[in-house]
Amino acid sequence: MPSKKEQLLDLIRNNPFVSQQDLAESLGLSRSAVAGHIAALTRERQLLGRAYILPQRSPLLCIGGANIDRKLSSLSPIRPGTSNPARLVKESPGGVARNIAENLARLGLPVQLLTAVGMDATGQGLLAQAQSLGVDTSGSLQVPDAATGSYTAVLDANGQMLVALAHMELAERLSPEFLRSTAAQRAQARMLVADLNLPADSISLLLEEAHAAGLPTVLVAVSEPKMARLPQDLRGLRCLVLNLGELEALCGEKLKSAAAKQRALIGLRERGLQDLVITEGRKGVLCSRPDGRFTALAAPATDVLDVTGAGDAFAAGLCHGLDRKPEDLESACRQGLTLAALTLQTTATVHPDLSPATLE
Repeated sequence: MPSKKEQLLDLIRNNPFVSQQDLAESLGLSRSAVAGHIAALTRERQLLGRAYILPQRSPLLCIGGANIDRKLSSLSPIRPGTSNPARLVKESPGGVARNIAENLARLGLPVQLLTAVGMDATGQGLLAQAQSLGVDTSGSLQVPDAATGSYTAVLDANGQMLVALAHMELAERLSPEFLRSTAAQRAQARMLVADLNLPADSISLLLEEAHAAGLPTVLVAVSEPKMARLPQDLRGLRCLVLNLGELEALCGEKLKSAAAKQRALIGLRERGLQDLVITEGRKGVLCSRPDGRFTALAAPATDVLDVTGAGDAFAAGLCHGLDRKPEDLESACRQGLTLAALTLQTTATVHPDLSPATLE
């Protein structure tokens, strides 16, 4: 039978953020006895430093956009060509790769984020917030000659979006040259998650490396125009996550029937893709099967406060599931749907109460 110290280490492996009190209650020990075991494990280098950091925990690596999200609501009908009074509805960290990284970190996984920010207060704040959650941002690019990215949505008095302004040019700095400079850090990853804010030649390089190294790689679409950044050769791509409009943009045709979607999947697999996940909002998702067909998974019924971040939460849940059971795409998609549903119930871009136990 394992010793108390070995049992304690197993509990920490399952939940690196577990409290000493919870450990004591699980093991039937006093809190002081737990503290003694933790001190011994630290001396033995089986735990590293604060927060029960475990050695050799290969991270999930997220690469792509990070920006500040803002929503402004007009206080009266919009009058073009002049100043309009408004109130700030919300300001929060955003960006697809950054949002996925935060979700994964809150779920207790080791995460590394490679992104690009300015050396301004916004950029430094984004990095500091990620680091406070345990995300390793040490390889991220910080540039002095550009502002950190932003996404500003202008809403009318009824909450409907009138216009959105996206300033994401810094993601173009995540070039092949930058990726080569971080090759040593990326070599430690056990999974790669990238968004299509990256330049096309950077995406090609990542897939080439993934194919050569056998590194599970997930790409997450961000918009229809940026589907053009996906290379012809998709070998190395474990899973592509997109919506129907993005898939139609990729294929260059409308896909109105199940048969058309099936043909699209077959065509992408001929290019090297392993699996395809099509998100359908309130309806749920379609996830590909080995036989070239799709399984339809319904979204959980939930009250919706704000849709912001739900798609990124789905992608994070999917990656969490694939990390645990690499060949069970359906189970991974169900985890993604659960995480998206939780995010829809809050106005936050990333649900603030996520924990390693959330998806158990």
